[in-house]
Amino acid sequence: MTFHICTACGMQFDESSEPPSACPICEDDRQFVPPSGQVWTHMTALRSTHDLIWTKEAKGIHCLQISPDFAIGQRAFLIEGPDGNILWDCLSLLDESSISRIAVMGGLAAIAISHPHFYSSMMDWSSAFGDVPVYIHNDDREWVQRSGPALSHWVGEVFELNQATLVRCGGHFAGSSVLHCPWLEDGKGALFVGDTMQVTLDRRYVSFMRSFPNLLPLSGRAVKGIGEALRPFRFEAIYGGFSGRTIKQEGSRVIERSIQRYIHAIEGGPS
Repeated sequence: MTFHICTACGMQFDESSEPPSACPICEDDRQFVPPSGQVWTHMTALRSTHDLIWTKEAKGIHCLQISPDFAIGQRAFLIEGPDGNILWDCLSLLDESSISRIAVMGGLAAIAISHPHFYSSMMDWSSAFGDVPVYIHNDDREWVQRSGPALSHWVGEVFELNQATLVRCGGHFAGSSVLHCPWLEDGKGALFVGDTMQVTLDRRYVSFMRSFPNLLPLSGRAVKGIGEALRPFRFEAIYGGFSGRTIKQEGSRVIERSIQRYIHAIEGGPS
C-alpha cells in the first residue's frame, strides 16, 4: 500500500495498492494532464532523487523548495511567529534533515495552505510534527485527496491563526486564501499569497488568473473582491508562491495599483 504522488501537480493521495486512475487536480481546467500522461511516484522514491533547499528570505522567514524542481515548483515558507512556527503552503517532499531542523527551531504550531494546488503531502508534514493542524478553507474541501484527523476546514472570510490572519480572497479557487503576518518586516507586515495572485517579473505589480498555465483570466468582479478582502490589512512585503517572486516595499499600494491596472486592461483599456 502506497500514498501515491502525482508528478504533474504534486498532490498526495490516500493509501492504495495501485496508483489512482486519474488526478482530479490535473483534470480540472486550472491545471493540465501532461501530453505524456499521468505519472506517479511516492515519498521514498522522491527522497532518493530530490532534496529540500532552505533559504532565509528575511528575519523570521525561511523559504523551502524542492530541488531539482518537482511538479508545480512552488515554494513553501516556514514563518517564525510569536505563538509558534507556521508552515505556509506545502511541498510534496519532506526529508529527515528538514524534520530535524524544524524540530530544533521549535517544531510547527500550524500548517496553513492557500489553495488545492499546494496541498501536496500536507498530511505527512502534519504527522511528522505531532499531527499539527492543517488549515484549508472549507470552500475547497472537495479537492482534498488525502484526509486525516489533523485537517481543519476553516469557514468565513477571515480566520485568526496564532496572531496571523488567514484571508479568503477567492478567485483562483473558491477558497483561495492569503496569510497576513503583521509582526514581520520590522512590524510593517508581510503578506503570503501562494498564487492567489502572482507577483510579476518586474516585482512592481501582481496579477490574477483562474489558470496560470492555461491562461484563463479572472473577471473584474472577482479581482475587485480580492481587493475588498485585503483592504483592511497593511503590509510592506508580498511573498509569492514561486522562486524570486517577492515584493519588498509598499505591498499594500502594490495590490491597489495592480487591481486598477488589471480592471483597466480587461474592461476597456488600450488595445
